[in-house]
Amino acid sequence: MESSGGGALLRNRRLESFLDTSSGLRVEEAQKILVKEKPELWLKKDVYMDDNGWVSSIISWIRIVTCFVSMMVTTFIWALIMVVLIPWPYERIRQGNIYGHVTGRMLMWILGNPIKIEGAEYNNERAIYISNHASPIDIFLIMWLTPTGTVGIAKKEIVWYPLFGQLYVLANHLRIDRSNPTSAIESMKEVSIIYPASFSPHLYKVSISNRCDFQAARAVVRNNLSLIIFPEGTRSKNGRLLPFKKGFVHLALQTRLPIVPMVLTGTHQAWRKGSLHVRPTPLAVKYLPPISTENWKAEKIDDYVKMVHDLYAAQLPETQRPLA
Repeated sequence: MESSGGGALLRNRRLESFLDTSSGLRVEEAQKILVKEKPELWLKKDVYMDDNGWVSSIISWIRIVTCFVSMMVTTFIWALIMVVLIPWPYERIRQGNIYGHVTGRMLMWILGNPIKIEGAEYNNERAIYISNHASPIDIFLIMWLTPTGTVGIAKKEIVWYPLFGQLYVLANHLRIDRSNPTSAIESMKEVSIIYPASFSPHLYKVSISNRCDFQAARAVVRNNLSLIIFPEGTRSKNGRLLPFKKGFVHLALQTRLPIVPMVLTGTHQAWRKGSLHVRPTPLAVKYLPPISTENWKAEKIDDYVKMVHDLYAAQLPETQRPLA
């Protein structure tokens, strides 16, 4: 970790590539706590008060520093809990979710943005949850609002991030190695429990880092877990929806879990890429109805990716839709 406080904060911006999950509190309860009066009116117009004055900047910095310190405290506490629970991997997943719920909800409360949540009835599905990604705030929301019993998928490099990375690994979430798909595909042959009988490893270019990650993946099936992933694979610089990678479809074909899209709106304006100024922009989280993958076929992967991407584009405001 960098020696300066500002340098440490800048590292937070790089968490955009990584996923963690959460939630012990029901979304219906969360909605009652955080929703303020009609924020959807601002979201539809896609306008907000952009106060760049020094007072606003100081308040923003105080909130960010408070978020960072609070997150380090909860991360340290749950890391100790995870160490004690090393012999019980499923319990570590559950505790990781509780950590995400507590930390994500706390961080959103500190930031103070009004939030509108729709489709809460779909939050309790065992599913593959996917979300668009345009701001660090997305990670806080995902940590908070995905259900208990959910595992995330992140790059293997997450282990190098102080406290947070080690907690992610201790929580038994998945890590992928994008640089070495060949060895990962060979390893997949050893874990047939996840795949349908028609599985062909050459059709599934999903790379999991090592045998330990496969044990966690196998737990998804054995322990009725859910998954959470950002299908864009990276964070949008301007809030517009990026092309989807195929990983979430591969995961659906492997697990046959339904896909529940989570559409996040306004987060790119609340905390812009490259900025440490958090604005009081109203936010919206909308769960869409589950998409069944029971009859999906590997030869139609591109069609499924396009279908889900088009569904997202139709749900987002004009300023977040992909350019033609």
